Amino acid sequence: MDILLDTHAVLWFFQDDKRLSKTVVDVIYNLENMIYVSIASVWEVAIKLSTGKLKFSGDIESFIATIHRNEFELLDISTGHVEMTTHLPFVHRDPFDRILVAQAMVEDMAIVTVDENILKYDVNIIW
Repeated sequence: MDILLDTHAVLWFFQDDKRLSKTVVDVIYNLENMIYVSIASVWEVAIKLSTGKLKFSGDIESFIATIHRNEFELLDISTGHVEMTTHLPFVHRDPFDRILVAQAMVEDMAIVTVDENILKYDVNIIW
């Protein structure tokens, strides 16, 4: 299965945060699943690191290196993903989360998230 991690999910995984459910941890460690991190999440982390709104041991380069070390795939943003955002209802106003929803829809992926607004979209959610 193709799995897209929401930004908080990838950060919590890297920090061994106990807020991640056992189901999520099992899904991530299941070698049959392909785990993706959107470039939108990398961008979001970069912004939050530069503004001091996020505490992560290291800089954006170390965050990207950790993605690669965990053998997660980076998912670029395509024009198809952007176009899909224009068809999404405005139940979520955060542009980072809207692009994640669009990517999951276009790429037929499940999203690992606890975000209640994302739960309102017609996407497969894992938590």
